[in-house]
Amino acid sequence: MDRRTLLFGTAKATPTKEVSQRTNSGLAPYTGPFTNADLVHLLKRTLFGVKQSDLNAFKNQSLDQVLSVLLSPAALPSPPINTYNDNSYTDPNVPAGQTWVNAPYTDGTANSRRYNSFKAWWTGLLINQGRSITEKMVLFWHNHFATETADVGDARYVYKHHLLLRNHALGNFKAFVKDVTIDPAMLRYLNGYLNTKAAPDENYSRELQELFTLGKGPNSNYTEADVKAAARVLTGYRVDATTISSSFDANRHDTTNKQFSSFYNNTLIIGKTGAAGAGETDELINMLFLQNELALHICRKLYRFFVYYDIDAAAEAEVIVPLANLFRQNNYEIKPVLLALFRSEHFFDVLNRACMIKSPIDFVINLCREFNIIFPNSTTDSVNAYLMWDYIRSQASNMQQNLGDPPNVAGWPAYYQEPQFYEIWINSDTLPKRNQFSDRFIGTGYSRNSRTIVIDPVAFAAQCTKPEDPNVLINESLSLIYTISVSQQLKDFLKSILLSGQSSDSYWTTAWSDHKNSPHNSSAKAIVTGRLQSFYKYLMNLAEYQLI
Repeated sequence: MDRRTLLFGTAKATPTKEVSQRTNSGLAPYTGPFTNADLVHLLKRTLFGVKQSDLNAFKNQSLDQVLSVLLSPAALPSPPINTYNDNSYTDPNVPAGQTWVNAPYTDGTANSRRYNSFKAWWTGLLINQGRSITEKMVLFWHNHFATETADVGDARYVYKHHLLLRNHALGNFKAFVKDVTIDPAMLRYLNGYLNTKAAPDENYSRELQELFTLGKGPNSNYTEADVKAAARVLTGYRVDATTISSSFDANRHDTTNKQFSSFYNNTLIIGKTGAAGAGETDELINMLFLQNELALHICRKLYRFFVYYDIDAAAEAEVIVPLANLFRQNNYEIKPVLLALFRSEHFFDVLNRACMIKSPIDFVINLCREFNIIFPNSTTDSVNAYLMWDYIRSQASNMQQNLGDPPNVAGWPAYYQEPQFYEIWINSDTLPKRNQFSDRFIGTGYSRNSRTIVIDPVAFAAQCTKPEDPNVLINESLSLIYTISVSQQLKDFLKSILLSGQSSDSYWTTAWSDHKNSPHNSSAKAIVTGRLQSFYKYLMNLAEYQLI
């Protein structure tokens, strides 16, 4: 596969040719040697970037040992705090440095600042993530059960919804769907709290079937009448802004019988009165989970997020269908599906490497993590930590992925819009912004309040086993930054950058040694820093850097 063609779309194959070029590998366990390249591929897909310390931690471990760590849930983080008081506004209900997640609503200004606090905090979690897939899964579910902050209308609901995603990220999908259905933020976002027997609202009922469970596949043949019937099942839920919780109000519930179509085997949900009416929601969810399309839909979404966007006939038969069967056999537990996928020969197939375009969040967070950018300490300098985290978030937003605010209930188009999928991320507006972002951080960085976040190219190069050897430095840098092999011609050009156009490797070796032997010599440091900045800037401006 021509990855540059995939990135720029200059010579795209026809759908028929694309199918013929894809792999027939399936879910059989990967039996090849588990190399450093395999590890990097796995970590870049399951984490946001690969740090050298990650590779060191997993060195000499088997694939199953690595997956055991990756698929262990991360501990719940401390909640976001008030770092937003300033000369123009003070939150009267939340002292500086304290969390706002259970405080009274206060006013629109406080709420807006809490939104920003939440987004900055979440960005900080991504940057400071451990070696668990949790953060990647939270983003996956945020895109799947998409909500928008302004439509939810209260930052406290948004935070509680985020905790719901985090708690269920690697858990049971059926329990997840039930909790999302009665989640206060979702009830606000899709008008579930306005859904009453007098005025049934179909918003959540429609998205529950069309997006959250069954999808729009050719075999998802539920009807408009099914949407209306499910809406009636879901009548009666309310939200409480004081306790930030939901409850069931039997007086607002439609107690008549709900008839579903032949797609659902003509299921009839008998209307119930009193508190028993809430049990109709469980019957509805049970009915949805009896449909084969549900498992197929979720497995397709996981595949597109972690493996490749195009699901051809071979991938459907050899990967999606057996994954969906496994999903059902394990009572809709998420973790067994991920384990089977990530230990499969299909996941490690050469055609499934470096074939995805980084999302904006992947792009900015990967750069921060892989190059070990040092941020202000969130314990001792929380105000500046949040400001810097929010700057990183804003840059991803400028590239069309605003954390916490997908464009609509379907999530970001790059995860579902055929036929472009990930190619949507790259256009004449966003690609220059990506290059400007990487150029800034390999250069002067970003400064605010006398704090600067910037790539230290010398410290990054020093992680190599023999940084004084330009050949080792180039190979090890490429193996960490890229997941795709490059030509010897490119390596030769990269070496010319380190050698300043000279022919002997000693020009770099001497420069590095001079700096290491005299670290306070500003002239020696400037020579090494300048060459490394040019070297890494060039790497990040190449098309290959956009691939993961």
